[in-house]
Amino acid sequence: MKPARVLVLMHESLVPPASLKGLSDKEIDEFRTEYDVKAALEKAGHEVRALGLGDNLAELRSIVTDWKPEVAFNLLEEFQGIVTYDQYVVAFLELMKLPYTGCNPRGMMISRDKALSKQILSYHRIPTPGFAVIKKGQRYRLPRKLKFPLFVKSVTEDASLGISQASVVADSDRLKERIEFIHDQTNSDALIEEYIEGRELYVGVLGNERLRTFPVWEMDFGTLPDVMAGIATRKVKWDRRYQKKHGIRTGAAQNLPEGCAAYLDKLSKRIFRSLYLSGYARMDFRMRPDGSVFVLEANCNPNISRGEDFADSALAAGIEYPALLEQIIRVGNNYQAAWRADEE
Repeated sequence: MKPARVLVLMHESLVPPASLKGLSDKEIDEFRTEYDVKAALEKAGHEVRALGLGDNLAELRSIVTDWKPEVAFNLLEEFQGIVTYDQYVVAFLELMKLPYTGCNPRGMMISRDKALSKQILSYHRIPTPGFAVIKKGQRYRLPRKLKFPLFVKSVTEDASLGISQASVVADSDRLKERIEFIHDQTNSDALIEEYIEGRELYVGVLGNERLRTFPVWEMDFGTLPDVMAGIATRKVKWDRRYQKKHGIRTGAAQNLPEGCAAYLDKLSKRIFRSLYLSGYARMDFRMRPDGSVFVLEANCNPNISRGEDFADSALAAGIEYPALLEQIIRVGNNYQAAWRADEE
């Protein structure tokens, strides 16, 4: 696409420096996505401005009015310290008639509410683990249909917040403790679901009306399952020393059962459309040893830094990182053109 004025939205604490010289990997990891996106867009010839948002939209309104960007590249994961509030920033962009990348507000709301999204998936007969929601401040009774072991997490938090080895529980006492922990630490309702033992698979999806999926990716937990449950905790996802210790890595899924890749392709597109997503997303699955597949969740606006699952799986499909960002912008613009046409 031709060079454009691109406004990159991010949290105010994640605005990257002009250079990474002298910084450690740990320091860089904090703003790696923001740096990668901004640097790649600038190298492609776009005029780029990074805007860090904290708790108000005044500066955003001002820069949209005065600078007149042609598209906003949305990298926000929260607003005012609340994960689910970033959807309101996107809604504000729509009110300002500014095209943006990534998911629309409705899709963000639905996919971020894990209980609601699982209800919708169940309605569409898309296989997902049995579940129940335990509301904060209410007494509960474990539904008889759910069988141990169970997995406990927040209904709304993402990025593995609140997930640890203690999230997998095998009895009622541990379940009670973990539910109370989620209520207290995340200040949200708790979602309990049947724990699916097996391979963890990811599928990246890009597009709006016409969807493209990338090769199936897999989280290899290395030696971790020998000593504890193989689950994607924050340490598994972000701690480099922990990853090295256990040989944890991600890569193209190997030796999948015949027809599995095609099934995941079709299933990922069904999930994307069922949850009203747009732009790009990553679907997380678990596959049991018998080959049965369950969707764990749909992640709108997943991590798109270089070397992460989404970008690497796109690269395996022949899409270099700069081209991936261009396509993300293009499908964002196409989505905006579609809803503007509907209004007219």
